[in-house]
Amino acid sequence: MSPLSTTVTPRLDVRDLRVAFGGLVAVGGVSFHVDPGEIVALIGPNGAGKTTVFNAICALVRRQGDVRIDGAPAPRHSWDLTGRGVARTLQGLGLFDGLTVRENVAAPVAGRTDAEIRVLDALERLRLGDLAGTPVAALSYPDRKRVALARALVTEPALLLLDEPAGGLGADDIGELGDAVRAVAAAGCAVLLVEHHVDFVMALADRIVVLDFGEVIATGHPDEIRADSRVEEAYLGRRVEA
Repeated sequence: MSPLSTTVTPRLDVRDLRVAFGGLVAVGGVSFHVDPGEIVALIGPNGAGKTTVFNAICALVRRQGDVRIDGAPAPRHSWDLTGRGVARTLQGLGLFDGLTVRENVAAPVAGRTDAEIRVLDALERLRLGDLAGTPVAALSYPDRKRVALARALVTEPALLLLDEPAGGLGADDIGELGDAVRAVAAAGCAVLLVEHHVDFVMALADRIVVLDFGEVIATGHPDEIRADSRVEEAYLGRRVEA
């Protein structure tokens, strides 16, 4: 291969991913990739298998197929993900209500010599500095969302998995979230998100992977996905003309 080759090893490479719960096939042969600095969205109707794909990547459910991070097999245990540069947010946020904003953000890097710098940087990036000493239980839902994202970013991930990050947010908060995610990707982090907010996805994602009944039915740039009749029927709704 020429030393000038621009071939990039995907940060996340998923090939023929399969997940079954007993006789129920939740994910049936899903393949896609996410390159460094790229934002890829997984969309699809409820029950399409989006969160199951996330859980399989994170080794929270038994998987078949090939999942690779920077060309090497992904960990088979979820507790090994941080060491491979992977961070994830949760739909339920998973924050410690009895702790302050700073304590929640610091939890993943406790014991590191550079922990304080990382925490300060994450708080600043998400505009949480003024709330650092506030108990998380006293925060509004949008602020709690920002704390969850800051806690993921404090590990300085190479791959960030966002599970419905825009859920429950208003237009202004969604706009700020989009800016934050773009900044993360611009620094070289690969971002994979599951999201139901179609306008947010179309404005943010570089590529979109559409799932239906556990299978990929379309992959492409947002403009290509908008024009795909299969997506329109399965997820966006069938167009009705008088």
